Order: sequence, then structure tokens, then C-alpha cells
Amino acid sequence: MTTHFLTRVLKFFASAVFAVAFLGAFSTGALAQPASLGPPVGKVLVHQLSVAFIGSAGVGGGTLSFGGRRYRFKLAGLGVGGFGASRLDATGNVYGLRQLADFEGAYLEARSGWALGSAGQGVLWLVNAHGVVLRLRAQRRGLALTLGADGMVVSMTR
Repeated sequence: MTTHFLTRVLKFFASAVFAVAFLGAFSTGALAQPASLGPPVGKVLVHQLSVAFIGSAGVGGGTLSFGGRRYRFKLAGLGVGGFGASRLDATGNVYGLRQLADFEGAYLEARSGWALGSAGQGVLWLVNAHGVVLRLRAQRRGLALTLGADGMVVSMTR
């Protein structure tokens, strides 16, 4: 990872506090109703390794399917909440993406989930300043309990 990329991640660490407010602002019922987000405009597949002990760190990548094409990206982030280590494989819908350039950048992530060995699951909500929302269902492997918020930086791979 480059120093520039890590610097961007650290700059958005403070955004994790805002993400905790994001969690509190929406009830579980509101999060379960994607109709207010409009129709999905794309799909995303994410693979991430994460480690947490009060604070958390994660690194990974994935594929965005948008406008009939596939785009690869990498992600990294820091946050608060949880303990353990896990590998996450998540899939879900993309909302509010109007152009590819809006996908890249800083995201606030609200997450909850668990992992015990090869069993585990979770839910992730990510939102960026352009109004792009990722609603993901996750499968986790490892030993972890997560409930918290992260600041994540997404960069397209060229």
C-alpha cells in the first residue's frame, strides 16, 4: 500500500465517529427498507480482511458491475467497534450512482455481524459524499464480533 493511500485512510478515520451517528439516526426498520433509495443501479462484490480490538482495520478489494461493465477496486479503512479477525465476502446492491467517478472516494460504513470458524454473517451499509449507497450482505470467516463504524477509502484499479 502506498503512503498516499494510507494517509487518505487516516484522514477519514475521524469520519467513523459520524458513521456511529449514522447508525443511530436510522432504526433497523428504516435500514431494512431500500425502497427509499430508489432502484439499484449496480451490483458489488467485496472481499476484505479485518482485524479489530476496540479499534478496527480492514483491507481488501472487489468488483463493481455498473452500466453493463465490470470495474475492479481496492479499499482500506479504520474504525471503531468489535474484536477478532475475519475474512469477509459480501455482495449487494449499489444505489444512487450516476457516473463511475462518483464511486471512488471516502465512505462511511455502518456494520454489524459475527464469525465463528467458517460460519458467520453480517450486514454493511456504506455511503459516500456523492450519495452512493452500498447495501451488502456479508459472509464472515474467522473469530469476530462486530458492531461499529468505519471510514473506508475506495480506489479504482486501473
